[in-house]
Amino acid sequence: MKHMLLLLCLLTSIVLSATVDGALRTGFARLQYDGGGDWYNDPEILPNLARYANSVMNAGFPNDQSTVRASDPKLFDYPFIFLTGHGNIRFSEREVDNLRTWMLRGGFLYADDDYGMDASFRREIRRIFPERELTELDSSFPLFTSFYDFSTGLPKIHLHDEKPPKAYGIFDDNGRMVCLYTYESNISDGWADPSTHNDPPDVRDIALKFGVNILHYVMHK
Repeated sequence: MKHMLLLLCLLTSIVLSATVDGALRTGFARLQYDGGGDWYNDPEILPNLARYANSVMNAGFPNDQSTVRASDPKLFDYPFIFLTGHGNIRFSEREVDNLRTWMLRGGFLYADDDYGMDASFRREIRRIFPERELTELDSSFPLFTSFYDFSTGLPKIHLHDEKPPKAYGIFDDNGRMVCLYTYESNISDGWADPSTHNDPPDVRDIALKFGVNILHYVMHK
């Protein structure tokens, strides 16, 4: 038992001392989480975004989707992690610690509320960064014009209600945005196959273009 505890401590220290090794062009991953929310919905959205970004940015993103848990040391292989869902999110204490370390050492988390995860995401991100606030981003923030011009603001892809779409960021001590959270926008729904949500081509194109802006911003910051 003593040896097992020592091994566990060693493995934990390795994870927490790791740095983010991957380059964004090596791909990005979807975050798998507990709590009951559908972290897995629309599995085609990241491959579709990769294909679109490759066509306009000549980026060379892999056209597949990886998944990773925040407790997995492989988290540090990915510089960009995507999180979405409609329901509850819950991280363990180890996952909270790993996500904090990962973001402060170069990782970027993009969370898109697929209508229904707002309360739990805000609760969990507060556990990760109790000393930092989600700061609302207006259209003058560089993300909105990093590749395509979205100076009119964040698009609203699905009209669940009349609330305006909003974007929020969390920043480290050097001013680098480590987390982007989009709310009441459903941007990632627009990355899905046309048959998934029956979105018209122009709506999907807007959503994919904003996705390119996110990737371009992260690559150049």
